[in-house]
Amino acid sequence: MKNTFLDYGFSKEEIENRVNDTFYAITEGMNRFYFDGLKDTSYFMDTGNCDARTEGMSYGMMMSVLMDRKDIFDRMWKFSIEFMYMDEGVLKGYFAWSVAPDGKKNAFGPAPDGEEFYAMALFLAGRKWGDGEGIYNYTAWAKKILHTVIHHEIPMWEKNSALIRFVPGCDFSDPSYHLMHFYHYFALWADESDRPFWKRAEEASRKYLVKACHEKTGMNPEYGNYDGTPNPYGPPENHGDFYSDAYRTGANIGLDVLWNGENKDFSKIADNLINFFADIPTEEFMKYKIDGTIVTDENGKPEKALHPIALLAALAQTTLACSKDAKANAEKIVRRFWNTPLRTGERRYYDNCLYMFAMLALSGKYTAE
Repeated sequence: MKNTFLDYGFSKEEIENRVNDTFYAITEGMNRFYFDGLKDTSYFMDTGNCDARTEGMSYGMMMSVLMDRKDIFDRMWKFSIEFMYMDEGVLKGYFAWSVAPDGKKNAFGPAPDGEEFYAMALFLAGRKWGDGEGIYNYTAWAKKILHTVIHHEIPMWEKNSALIRFVPGCDFSDPSYHLMHFYHYFALWADESDRPFWKRAEEASRKYLVKACHEKTGMNPEYGNYDGTPNPYGPPENHGDFYSDAYRTGANIGLDVLWNGENKDFSKIADNLINFFADIPTEEFMKYKIDGTIVTDENGKPEKALHPIALLAALAQTTLACSKDAKANAEKIVRRFWNTPLRTGERRYYDNCLYMFAMLALSGKYTAE
């Protein structure tokens, strides 16, 4: 697997140390957000909201399998089953997207990005460590999750278009949920009868993101209609802008190219994003309309990015899809990312999750093989 850091002249030893140090910092360091829970479980805390989310739990499991930390993986998976999995009600078979640290559910609805990351992490765990019994039969659980998300009475995917929904039953999507690189493997590893659907989803998501990303800036909205246009969905917030959730789309595009090869449409999106942000200091990242216009508040004051380190990390991962035309700016972004420390403070969870994923991707460790 391509090691971008190595290509830029960093040594294997310093790359290895940096990846290990980053994972240590978020799981054991002074500014960690990994904590022990009840019943021999552990969880990632969203430090900005003081809860555990399926987003973070599945992210932590993905990081753990890539870092070969079965102990952390199993404790987080047990927390997910013990406290988040819903075995009754109209949404039976899904995971509650938010719970308190003591396991009490804050909500009884699921978030599809959690389910798809759970499934991929579980498949990789089964392939790396082998399957055990019960909840530790990783492959069986991955297949069960993927069967549920498309065959549930309230499915997470729109069956005709094969596009992922923002939440089950709604009529719009979230561009950052489109993980075509995962669907490529779901089409190989899911229940055999479901594999054609996942192949359709892989192809449909690539086409969707070309429509959802602005033709000049490469930016996408947080929420998008199925035709790719922004869906503001609010108030109070306007989710039709390029803001926190939206940063992940470029990173996903970068990972898809890393795993599945060159895609000219994705390279154009990546080039546009990188060229737009290359000369903007990280501390001056703002909230943007997808055309690049800075969003202002009711007093006309520009709104700053809530997660600037997350955006920088996502951009660094996005460079994996860049063409030679954006080579200079891509290197500028990657080197800035390397020289930027992890975020501290109450908003560190989201930024540092994307930071860890970028570290794994740029070091060649974020792989399904």
